[in-house]
Amino acid sequence: MINATRHGAVAIANNRFFYGWTMVMVASLGIFVSGPGQSHTFSVFVGPISQDLGISSASLATAYGAATLVAAFLLPQTGRLVDRFGVRAAMLVITGLLGIACMLFGAAANVLWLAVGFAMLRFFGQGSLMLGSANLVSQWFAKQRGFAMGLMALGFGVSMAIHPPLGQWLIEQYGWRQAWVILGFLTWLLFLPPLLFLVFDKPEDVGLRPDGEQPQDQAKTDSNESEDIPGLTLGEALRTVSFYVVSIGWFSIAMLVTTLHFWQVAVMTRQGVGAETAAQVFTISAIAMACAMPLVGKALDTYRTRYVFAAGLTITALSLICVTLTTDAVSAALYAVLFGLNNAFSMTMFGYLWPRYFGRKHLGSIQGTGQMIGVIGASLGPLPVGWAFDAVDDATWTLRLLALLPLACALLAVLFLRAPASLSESQHLE
Repeated sequence: MINATRHGAVAIANNRFFYGWTMVMVASLGIFVSGPGQSHTFSVFVGPISQDLGISSASLATAYGAATLVAAFLLPQTGRLVDRFGVRAAMLVITGLLGIACMLFGAAANVLWLAVGFAMLRFFGQGSLMLGSANLVSQWFAKQRGFAMGLMALGFGVSMAIHPPLGQWLIEQYGWRQAWVILGFLTWLLFLPPLLFLVFDKPEDVGLRPDGEQPQDQAKTDSNESEDIPGLTLGEALRTVSFYVVSIGWFSIAMLVTTLHFWQVAVMTRQGVGAETAAQVFTISAIAMACAMPLVGKALDTYRTRYVFAAGLTITALSLICVTLTTDAVSAALYAVLFGLNNAFSMTMFGYLWPRYFGRKHLGSIQGTGQMIGVIGASLGPLPVGWAFDAVDDATWTLRLLALLPLACALLAVLFLRAPASLSESQHLE
């Protein structure tokens, strides 16, 4: 029955539009339901958890960072499992385990349990579920991949707009522990049905090609021969300069965007911005992000990738500086728009860069390694600011010095980022 429903959906859709756009909608929902593993959701739980368990800001940030770091090293294995069993099967398991992780996190009784809960939420949500969603879109699109990724990443903007206020409301109504149980059930309810009834791993599985293009050799398409799918192995990718340029740039973005998500409310309130205004920054950023994502995606499909990548890194640097200049509602709103643009670049590029430079054939293992690097960056990001707060109760110069890292990565991208000549589908972007 399930397979009949899936194939029926493809048959109905292909009479009207390319079925890959359905995969984009499912992947966008996947990014949304990763919300319980994202920093913007944790931000509203920091105070209640700290107060309930008697944990300091630095201890909480350390537990969060250490747990995220541990989770990061499991992501390459997730990528290999995606390559072996397919993204649909992997995401069904990941979604089930993310819901369980939410419920276990709500039962945390001490800092060790909290750290284990952080690790599970970050691994299944921020790591594996986002990896799977990006892999799905990457398989179904090539020439329109940037635009498709931009639409997929709208799920993150919706999550930024909904999960923090939803979490706050659930805390007020039921307490922080029961809130996590409810978030776990919502994860299952929202994402398991579309995974079961709509998703196919690759367009070749149903006789289609990326972007809806007509197959040049129907016999090969019908037999699903993997030779038609371009791409480097992980070992081959590791021997290219571009892998390390993308890796350090993505490490920088993941590290510093997470820093801002985790600490921006604390930074702004110490600079005189009201707590309610600081919390509303997430909503303004989400709106700005949603507006900018399709434009960033179009830019990736149109202009040389290294220049778009460098632009995103530069905006990350500007965000770090601008958050230290927020002193009232107006400056906070201006920062919120810039940070929304920053998120639009980061969320669109995170799934775009790996298939762009290394192809689709072994994307899971390459993407898993790349995602590991990004999550390591995310795990380390909140620590310098937490230490600065504990030492001098101010993080202004720490944030401004951190801005030098993405600027240096932008320069590296312009100078050295190039794709292998064998990936002909992207040569127009070189």
